[in-house]
Amino acid sequence: MYAAAAVLETPEERDALQALLDASLSGATTHLRSIVTGRTITAEQLTRILTGMCTLALATVTAKGEPRISGADGHFLHGKWHFGTAPTAAKARHLAARPAASVAHMRGEDLGVFTHGKVEILNPRDGDPAADWPDLLAYFKDFYGDDAFDWESDVVYYRLHPHWMTVYAPDVAKLVGQ
Repeated sequence: MYAAAAVLETPEERDALQALLDASLSGATTHLRSIVTGRTITAEQLTRILTGMCTLALATVTAKGEPRISGADGHFLHGKWHFGTAPTAAKARHLAARPAASVAHMRGEDLGVFTHGKVEILNPRDGDPAADWPDLLAYFKDFYGDDAFDWESDVVYYRLHPHWMTVYAPDVAKLVGQ
């Protein structure tokens, strides 16, 4: 079972996350690198900071190609963002048709985590759930409460498989101390 404030990443998951962070920053624009270089953190530090629930700004795209942004409860587990919504939500329709998404988690001027990737539905209504869904469901029930939802029909959960991620964190000591 998961603990809400535990670091869950294996050394291999942290290494993969660090490789993603490094590759994303090295391929970033000159402008972004000028802002982030010297003001970022390691994958290990990031996994210690992103525990429990983190409010996300989630960007999806409509059928007309128009961007939409909404909030979501994010959980950074095993080096990837996990979030849920109601199956009837607009973002659920967008993600079902177009699984590309972006998320941002910001804490004032102290932390910005920006991620682009493709979502995987963890508990589809039709089809088999992700292999780790029982463990994730136990984590979410522990975090929100066993009776927070009808877990079979009221909520759909996603995992964002990132292909790009960068972090802005000008004062690591301040974040790690929180």
